[in-house]
Amino acid sequence: DSFFKNHLAQTTPYPLSIEIEKAEGVYLWDSDGKRYMDLVAGIGVSAIGHGVQEVKDAVINQMEKHLHVMVYGEFLQKAQIQLAKQLTELLPSELDTCYFVNSGAEAIEASLKLAKRVTGRTKIVSCKKSYHGNTHGALSVTGNEARKYAFRPLLPEVYFVEFDNQNELREIDENTACFIIETIQGDAGIRIPSKDYFQAVRKRCDEVGALLILDEIQAGLGRAGAWFAFEYYGVVPDVLALGKGLGAGFPMGAMVASKDNMRTLTVDPPLGHITTFGGHPVICAAAHAGLRYMLDNKLVEGVDAKGKLLFELLSGHQEIKEIRYRGLFFAIELANEEIVRQTVVKCLEEGVILFWFLSCPTAFRIAPPLTISEEEIIKVSKIILNVLDYVSK
Repeated sequence: DSFFKNHLAQTTPYPLSIEIEKAEGVYLWDSDGKRYMDLVAGIGVSAIGHGVQEVKDAVINQMEKHLHVMVYGEFLQKAQIQLAKQLTELLPSELDTCYFVNSGAEAIEASLKLAKRVTGRTKIVSCKKSYHGNTHGALSVTGNEARKYAFRPLLPEVYFVEFDNQNELREIDENTACFIIETIQGDAGIRIPSKDYFQAVRKRCDEVGALLILDEIQAGLGRAGAWFAFEYYGVVPDVLALGKGLGAGFPMGAMVASKDNMRTLTVDPPLGHITTFGGHPVICAAAHAGLRYMLDNKLVEGVDAKGKLLFELLSGHQEIKEIRYRGLFFAIELANEEIVRQTVVKCLEEGVILFWFLSCPTAFRIAPPLTISEEEIIKVSKIILNVLDYVSK
């Protein structure tokens, strides 16, 4: 524990500090043998649960063939091609070309560069309370000043509008390279926009020639009850950013766009985006196995029913002010930040892992593996309700 605190960089003064020994399904075990139910899936990464044998087999099989052999884009690698084929088969035909990178944040960085390259413009419009990552470009389009102030100057010409407010879309104009937006705002506490809003967003971008970048790093790949959350809104983005659950437990992001748009990164200048480890064959093999596992087990088809059950079980408790959710993507709003803190800490003592939102401290998040069973949902709901009874005394 002292080595952890003194020789591994800390992100906050108050880490959860569980020493993880193993993980399987929706459970984690610490070094003392205590079992925890994981209700945040590593902040959305372990969407298919922990320790999936098909993923482990795919990783071992690829490792027997080769690991890293060349920087992205130079060699034909079967694992990359299989993953791109599977991913594009799940997407609308307009999104036919994948660029695999190392993280969601890198997918955002690459998407911003692509928009500037395609349009020849420099203005970027984003949303207040958004979260897109912590690298300089991603942080520049993140709408949380508390995260940003210490690292300025950031990218210039970034303008922020209110999420789900059609009146502010006029900020997207003929000088705008892109409008970048989360299909469902995650870190802001699961904010779900109207269909009319997204229809207006798509129309406005088309009118002025700006690219629409949808960040589905959290909301995509089944989390919101559809393969991609934009399916609920009847729109298709020009650029889609993915991450978290895509890698089936491994670090991976992806930028997906049309072939015509994507080829602008190939020339004038070449290497418009370049990444040494992007599309790593072992990670691509894992991601492909993860998508196959989701398809073979019809995980996405079961998400809405599981989310509805969790909502019904938690609804009505006097400490809960509001539940915002779609699929298995939940924000549980409580009275204040201190009650949220107490709830997360007490649930941890009771063997349930919850977490908070950076931009919505009055709510805690629930985003379990999509493999969670109805029985496990019933069991964990009782624990959470008992904890809320305890903290409300």
